[in-house]
This record gives sequence, structure tokens and C-alpha cells, in this order.
Amino acid sequence: MLLRIRSRDGLERVQVGGPHVSISQLKAFIESQLQIPIHNQTLSTDRNLLLAKTPADLLRFTDMSDPSRPLSSLNLSHGSVVFLYYQGERTVRGGAPVCPAGSFGRKMTMDDLIAKQTRITRQESPHCDSVSFDRDSANAFQRYVNETLAFAVKRGGFMYGTVSEEGRVEVDFIYEPPQQGMEDDLILLRDPEEEKLVDAIAAGLGRKRVGFIFTQTIMQDKKDYNFSNKEVLQAAELHAESGLKEWVTVVVKLEANEDGDADVHFEAFQMSDMCVKLFKEGWFVTEFGEDDDPKLSKMKKEVVVGGKDVKEVDNDFFLVVVKIIDHQVHNS
Repeated sequence: MLLRIRSRDGLERVQVGGPHVSISQLKAFIESQLQIPIHNQTLSTDRNLLLAKTPADLLRFTDMSDPSRPLSSLNLSHGSVVFLYYQGERTVRGGAPVCPAGSFGRKMTMDDLIAKQTRITRQESPHCDSVSFDRDSANAFQRYVNETLAFAVKRGGFMYGTVSEEGRVEVDFIYEPPQQGMEDDLILLRDPEEEKLVDAIAAGLGRKRVGFIFTQTIMQDKKDYNFSNKEVLQAAELHAESGLKEWVTVVVKLEANEDGDADVHFEAFQMSDMCVKLFKEGWFVTEFGEDDDPKLSKMKKEVVVGGKDVKEVDNDFFLVVVKIIDHQVHNS
């Protein structure tokens, strides 16, 4: 039986005996095949494991903490995805041979040299301390996309508010452009004149544009990603355009809870500094085919991820988690 292991290094495959295998045996297979020590492994079927930042965060992922539990009890079968968190460096055996360059081989161009030096790693800390939503504005937005649109159509808008000296973003209202084209993934149609008018009204109220908010539809196959590649592109574009280091991107989605009912979730992120830099410099491929994996952003040149030269980067590498709180705007 083959399992797909998704870690900070991307997607890899591990061969195991079958669904009767225990979690401790799976860790042994991972150690022997991926060279990650058993004591350094944290496993889960929850993709949010890859966004953990502290040992305390890891304690929340307990579904695979029992070493004697069989894989079959987690509904894991051939081709299933398991998420792996580990710290430190690893040496991958059997990697591709190093090709000589310069005076000992082919001539390396300046573009090649720059690409080899571009390393993509996770950004641990956001520039935004937290994002706080006015309860009425957040509720109005989620009721519209949930009760009126039933999360069948993608919608997006701009968040307006203030940024405190501590870096906390306070969102007081959301402007949603009336004409949008977001059927397949995310293409926000914009009216510059109308946006200028909204900006002017916000400025009169002592507010400014502080972030972007959008919904994911129930039709998206998003079980193992937070943002699709198209969503990363638009979020990076708007973050770069804003010039605001505390700029926040919020995704609103419908997910099943433990009782089988559907809950509306708000999740906040910043696009990493590297993501914004690469977008500004034109590294991202902006055209996609039907067979392209939405979990991966395609690059025009090779970058270094986890010690490997790649042209496809897991979208989660570009996301920095921001905590969400709320507040109430008091109108006088």
C-alpha cells in the first residue's frame, strides 16, 4: 500500500504493508524511506499540522498520537494523504546527481545563478499581530455568502479599518464590489473609479483599506490545501499593490464539524514577504491547465525548497497564520 506524505518539503510517497499497519510501524517506514527519525515525527490527517509553529501547537493534533492504532481506523488506504511535521535538517538519499557548471560543464547564466540562490522557507511570524473584526460586519458578510449564495458562488471584497501601533488590524466594514467574476476559482473584477470613491469615504471616516476577504465554494476540492494557486496569485497581487506590511488576507469557508453539521470558518493569513517579492519580480506562472494541481504554485524558474530545486511550490509555504479576534463598533 502506498501513502502520500505531505511535509514542508512537498509531497513524497511511502510504501507500507497495508491498512493493518500501526502508526508506530508507519513512522518506522517513514524513517527508513524518508530519513526522518521517528522521535522527530508528528503525524496527522489534518493539513493544519503544517502550519504549527510551537510545541504547544503540535499538541492539538492527537488523531495519530497512539502508536498502536491501525491505519484502517483512520480510514487510510492506498493513495491517502498523511501530513508530517518535523524540525531540523534532513539528508535525502538517492537524490539527483549534481551536474557540473561553469568551467567544468555548461555555462551558468545570471538567471540560473539567481534562481539557485532563491530559497523558499516558511515565514514564522506575521507583520500583523492579529486581525479584529467588527461583529456586525463579519456576520453580515458570512450570512450573505452562506444563506443567500449557499457558498455556491465565490465572492470577494476589501476590508477597511485601522492599524494600531502594535500591528493589530481592526476591520470595521467590508466593501464587496457588485460585479464579480469568480465562477471557477478567483478572478475579482474591479472598478477603479468605484474603489477610489469607497477609499475616499473610508478616509473621511478615518479608515483605510487593510486587507482582502474572499470565500471558497463547496465545489472546490480543497481537502488538502488552504489556498489554491489562483487564490495565492490574487492575494499576492493585492498585498503587493497595498504597500501595507500589515495587509491581511481572510478566507471564509464552509466545513463540516464533528457532528456532521456545517460551520462557517474565518481564517486569516498574510502572504509571506518572499511570496510578495516573487510576485513583484514576475516569478509566478499565471496560466494554468486543467491537469495542474491547485495545491501547487508554478514558478517560471527553479527555486530551492527543502534542499531541492523545484518549479512547483506547495502554497502553504507562502502563508503566514494571523490570529482572529473581534470587536464592536460603537456608532455615535
